[in-house]
Amino acid sequence: MRRIVLYTLGGGLVITFLVFFFKTHFPFQNESPPVALINHDFEESVVGIFDRKSRLTTRPANSFHTLSVTLDRTVPAASLQKLVSDLPADLPVLITVQMAVSPDQENGLDEILEGRFDDSIKMFCDAITQHKSEIYLRWSPEMEVPVRLYSWQYQSPLVYIDAFRYFAKRCKTASPKIKIVWGPAGYPGADEYWPGEEEVDVTSVTLDGKSEQRATAYPRVADPITAIKRKIHRMRFMDKPLLILAPRTKERDPSLSKTIQEAVAEIKKEAPGIYTNLPKKPAIENAVTQETSKPEIGVYDPKQFLVKSKSVQAEHLFIDLEAIQDGSFDKEFKAVVARNHDVILSVEPWKDRIVRKDTNVLFNTISGVYDDEFRAVYQVISATTQTVYLRFAHEMEIPIQRYAWQSQDPVLYSKAFRYFMNFDGKRAKNIRRVWGPAGDRGSLEWWPGDDVVDYISVAIYGLPDKNITDPALQESFQAIYSRKQYRMRLVNKPIFVTEFGVKGPEDFQKKWLEEAAAVLNAHPEVFGVCYFNLADNPKVWGKIPPPDWSISKSTFDHFVRTLADHR
Repeated sequence: MRRIVLYTLGGGLVITFLVFFFKTHFPFQNESPPVALINHDFEESVVGIFDRKSRLTTRPANSFHTLSVTLDRTVPAASLQKLVSDLPADLPVLITVQMAVSPDQENGLDEILEGRFDDSIKMFCDAITQHKSEIYLRWSPEMEVPVRLYSWQYQSPLVYIDAFRYFAKRCKTASPKIKIVWGPAGYPGADEYWPGEEEVDVTSVTLDGKSEQRATAYPRVADPITAIKRKIHRMRFMDKPLLILAPRTKERDPSLSKTIQEAVAEIKKEAPGIYTNLPKKPAIENAVTQETSKPEIGVYDPKQFLVKSKSVQAEHLFIDLEAIQDGSFDKEFKAVVARNHDVILSVEPWKDRIVRKDTNVLFNTISGVYDDEFRAVYQVISATTQTVYLRFAHEMEIPIQRYAWQSQDPVLYSKAFRYFMNFDGKRAKNIRRVWGPAGDRGSLEWWPGDDVVDYISVAIYGLPDKNITDPALQESFQAIYSRKQYRMRLVNKPIFVTEFGVKGPEDFQKKWLEEAAAVLNAHPEVFGVCYFNLADNPKVWGKIPPPDWSISKSTFDHFVRTLADHR
């Protein structure tokens, strides 16, 4: 009898151990309680609609019924039945959907793409479309805000896009009646997460959402009308109806409706030139190719260490208003032309010798204040057969104030750019127009229009942070170029790298440039490159020595040979 008891106890211990082991190492999918279907993460209301083509005008904005749900890998039938039965029959319904991410997953996007939610997505979409209401599904919104309030935020745009398309396709397969909503917050850089027009029926932005309240990467816009305009402006490449959402607490603000109306009225007033010169169907992948078999080679080389190289085809000049006024621009330009080189000309509308404040340079531009200076520029650059790559007010999108035209209204910038590029109505055939962002996040907010841009210029410097002194910590040309080229995908123009450089020992520079040449050889959309052969401006770097991008002639020639050998 004692032996039987011992065997029983021993067997029980073994079974207990095995159950514990398998639960720990092989957790069953449905062992934990299912996630509640309704959540309170996105308690938001539709407070406005912006629709350039009047496709979503059948109902007022405040008629939308909104709710937020979480889908687990299984959907409780009772919860789903109750959700559907509670939907109003006579109102359009906007449902924000997020997925219950496994604890061991960083973002959950991979789980979507692996098909782990396929059954629950189908079950959910099948059920909600049995209801008579118009159904709008907004999946994993505010993805572009650089915080981690939600697991899918601040992830790779490419992975997010793949996951969004995956979800949208399965919803549409369940019911084509479902309207898919792409819902960024409207934060700078939202366009990087655009999944393409085929997958999206409606877009949305959120006013003062939870994510944006935590974000510090960009300064908050204090004026509410301007803040709304900026969000809508960032969505201009997406030719879809736009829902404007706000937390329900903000919805009760009696002035909100009027603020939205004023913002929309200002946008419509500014539309000519800003909304009418966009790509008719923005590409989601850059497909443009350059016009020549190898890129044009240029240098910014004021000390003239490299300009005598036979490889040099263009020289870069930076000119401000003072240089135009005192005649030094005319002299420098003619010296470059005398060397039979093309000219990359960056016009900086500031440092005026006549007392006109630099803080108003963009407004001064469109008001005709600098017309005499602009007229002088066009007279000089039109009097040669050498090609002139004309760039105006570069790196405008960086949220700093190194230049007077930075951290300004993007619509005002676009108007100023267009004014300058259209200044000479009889534009000479040798002039090419260059739009020159740094290539940072949110660059396309400052896009001035297809009709005034021939090339996009970006800057690529190995140093990612001014506090880094170790050259080995510099980013590769590949990493920087891939990031910046991707940000230009919606406008699809040839790229001219009008500034690039690397600091450090010569052997390090040589290796970095070899890798840069390999990247350029693999990217036919690059029309030209221009090396910045000088140290940066000491005033910008404060107490830290400015980076010196200078290279030797032998290193430069080696870079050019590497380009030529592999094109």
